[in-house]
Amino acid sequence: MKLLVFAHVPPPYHGQSYAVKLMLESFGGNRRNPAPADGTPDRFGIECYHVNARFSKTLEDIGEFQGWKIFLILFYCLQAVWCRFRHGVDVFYYVPAPGKSVALYRDWLVMLVCRPFFKKIIFHWHAAGLAKWLETAVSIRMRSFTYQRMRDADLSIVLSEFNRRDAEKLTARRVTIVAGGIPDPCPQFETEILPRRRARIAGFKKILAGDFQNANDGDRIVNVLFLAHCTREKGVFDAIDGVALANEKLAVGKSPLRFRLTLIGAYASGAEEQELRNLIRQRALQSTVECLGFVSNERKTQALVTADLFCFPTYYSAENQPGNLIEAMAFGLPVITTRWRSVPEMLPPGYPGIVDPKSPGQIADSLLRVAVTDLAGPLREMFLRRFTIEQHLAGMAAAIRSVEE
Repeated sequence: MKLLVFAHVPPPYHGQSYAVKLMLESFGGNRRNPAPADGTPDRFGIECYHVNARFSKTLEDIGEFQGWKIFLILFYCLQAVWCRFRHGVDVFYYVPAPGKSVALYRDWLVMLVCRPFFKKIIFHWHAAGLAKWLETAVSIRMRSFTYQRMRDADLSIVLSEFNRRDAEKLTARRVTIVAGGIPDPCPQFETEILPRRRARIAGFKKILAGDFQNANDGDRIVNVLFLAHCTREKGVFDAIDGVALANEKLAVGKSPLRFRLTLIGAYASGAEEQELRNLIRQRALQSTVECLGFVSNERKTQALVTADLFCFPTYYSAENQPGNLIEAMAFGLPVITTRWRSVPEMLPPGYPGIVDPKSPGQIADSLLRVAVTDLAGPLREMFLRRFTIEQHLAGMAAAIRSVEE
């Protein structure tokens, strides 16, 4: 089966671009490039012809209107049409926009130019919230034009049950749920990571119970990790406020235990970065909050191993199934996150670390509660059961091949 993949790969780096990169590599790479010497097909029987439809150079560019992007869209569309006739590709794979006007205009133009040339259309919904946005935030004319261009896809692949409504809003002929997945980043979990997590929890319980005479400085620090784009909607300001409030409660109780927050991730704008740094300085949190920015994979892995808690209080408008939560679960890292979009579906039933969006007080309470709760095993089990790369690729391959049946 031949598949035209009209989607971009990093840079810029975010969950969607990384997922497309993994899929392409696993399905045998881009067949527009020279074929492997042995000419053997990939194990899934899908030949990908990739148009790297990159419309933004940086995180600040994403979703912003720039005149040159119109010509870039047309250029990518011409590549897709050329592949249709040059390589005989008749199935078109596309990632629809979230609820943003400029991104939706891009979808209109791509569908207007490309859709008539392809027999089958597959949408892969990485973002969530388009259905509600169309119902509540746009004009009837804009909504109608979206339906005309994007309705009746042969297949819509969604990441979660919550995400299903976006595909159904545009009357997809068939909707399939395929959860995201990543390669296992810590196969040594049982022998190295789990014992450390449980030893740290036991130490925190002793300190909170008043037995801290033999505890060194490192034993008295609960390391909290925020790993995402450092933006307000991703919850970085709420994470800072939550950690500060938790420390205030510990100080009132005269406990020597303290939370320390590490922020890893790029900034979407210089203005927001400056606002964040000003907040840390004004509240004298320099010893409590460390900003590392974008780091290497090795440094990120080290942070996931040494962290005690993962705090991600997102309310990002297009959030769906964030890859950073999947990574945290793979490391058995207890998570504090929000009751938002598809996020609760990712976690075990009755999970104690879910809070309301924009609620630093709830974050503080949850930090204190989860720090002494053994959640490493259940979270790791959830990763193995639902979010491995093998399960994801098998589901994607079966869904894509089904459009030809």
